[in-house]
Amino acid sequence: MKKYFAQLRPLERRLAVGIVVGLLLVLNYVFIWPHFSDWGKLQRRLDVARQKLALYRKAIAQSTHYAARVKKMESQGETVAPEDQAINFLRAIQSQSVQSGVAIVNNSRTMSSTNEFFIEQVQNIRVVANDQELVDFLYKLGAGASMVRVRDLELQPDPAHQHLDANIRLVASYQKKLPGATPSASNVKKP
Repeated sequence: MKKYFAQLRPLERRLAVGIVVGLLLVLNYVFIWPHFSDWGKLQRRLDVARQKLALYRKAIAQSTHYAARVKKMESQGETVAPEDQAINFLRAIQSQSVQSGVAIVNNSRTMSSTNEFFIEQVQNIRVVANDQELVDFLYKLGAGASMVRVRDLELQPDPAHQHLDANIRLVASYQKKLPGATPSASNVKKP
């Protein structure tokens, strides 16, 4: 290589060195310079990961405190009905409608959706009643330990303008059985 370079005239040598330097600058511009900010990005990602780790460690350290608060809250309030109580959803609606004097004109099929902890059942019904009976029906459905609540309510007078015609979407939440969970000796009732 030196032999070929030595045979070149000074102007040709300068031109060859200029081309090599230009080629190196272009290669640096294309492949090296775009990665100058990578170190800063890596530092920011590392800082975010350290903050997240500190937050998780703090939450883990407080897990005994959270467990105590959960036990306290569970002992204070109503419990969510277990999954096997979901079959009583429509039966509870129908019995309450009879008690309140509300006529169920139409009901749809019960729809279910689930997440990690709860099963949510949705029932659409169409009822005809006067205002007092309807209020009594809706109030008693949500009273007590019932997990039934009204999600949507559409009211209009019936054609004779004597009663209210209501389309109601009722929702009930039931506790999902955790896989592998077996009743402990303290939870089993003895006859």
